Amino acid sequence: MTVTVLNPGLLTSVQDLGRYGSQQYGVIVSGAMDKYSLRAANLLVGNQENEGALEITLFGTSLQFAEDRLIAITGGDLRAEIDGEKAPTWQPLFVRKGSILQFKSPLKGCRAYVAFAGGLAIPEVMGSKSTYLRAGIGGFKGRALQKGDVIECGEMNEFSTLLFDKLSKKHGGVTWTVNYDALISLQQTQTIRVIRGTEFDRFDEKSKKTLFQEPYTLTTQADRMGYRMEGPSLSLEKEFELLSEGVTHGTIQVPPNGHPIILMADRQTTGGYPKIGQIISADLPSMAQLQPTAKIHFKEVSHEEAEMELLKKEQIINQIKIGIRFKGLYL
Repeated sequence: MTVTVLNPGLLTSVQDLGRYGSQQYGVIVSGAMDKYSLRAANLLVGNQENEGALEITLFGTSLQFAEDRLIAITGGDLRAEIDGEKAPTWQPLFVRKGSILQFKSPLKGCRAYVAFAGGLAIPEVMGSKSTYLRAGIGGFKGRALQKGDVIECGEMNEFSTLLFDKLSKKHGGVTWTVNYDALISLQQTQTIRVIRGTEFDRFDEKSKKTLFQEPYTLTTQADRMGYRMEGPSLSLEKEFELLSEGVTHGTIQVPPNGHPIILMADRQTTGGYPKIGQIISADLPSMAQLQPTAKIHFKEVSHEEAEMELLKKEQIINQIKIGIRFKGLYL
């Protein structure tokens, strides 16, 4: 079964949960910006959580289906339509042969995910189907999707086939959706939780307080590599030389101009700017859904609180998985 790209939109790429184990060679992790939405999309069609799916940014993407297929759309509300009608999201969806799925423009959020039952028949590179855009590896020919690309889907497993068969005969589709509110926020003003970075104590007292007391605005300089923020300038207590060292998704670096940069999914493996903070893993998917001009209030939490929040989100994912299996069997 194939899907044809009629319009790639602003940016559409194949992503999974990332390429781990190769950062020592300078190969970035990459992967979905909003991992919770990607995982939920895969679960909704019976795939493994780490299966590759399409990550769609903001607007313009349109796809045509060569055969009937079971899909799921999650993430931000980018006004998805199928043949001109509003497409249900956060639920399994049966799409008929010849149908066109189109994403118009965002109402809420920044990125949507489309998972296909059976996954994408794309070879893994270094253990992942994710597209590393700057190096041109992984995904579909190592690049963002282009007009005319034809993507092959994989073979459906037993549960996916069960869902497919039931929904193909069920007029109107399912009546339930996954409640994503406990997983991600699609609001344009958010409180993002942060633990102290390794150089936090090297910043002056005013900057330490400012980070957690004043709002910051996401600029238009925001992509899969990083987000540049506008707001009160942050300053070191005194200048010092910092050797490049490891950074990760959510690291908050402060360059000489004092305006924070938040590293995202396609960040480099090392960085030489002082690290004032680290966004907790549980809040990174919400961060990924922010559009330019969004307002952010940073809130300090402890390592223990960060771990507990991550555990809570994993429990929610597990509950979603159980709920989908149950509802799929009794459609």
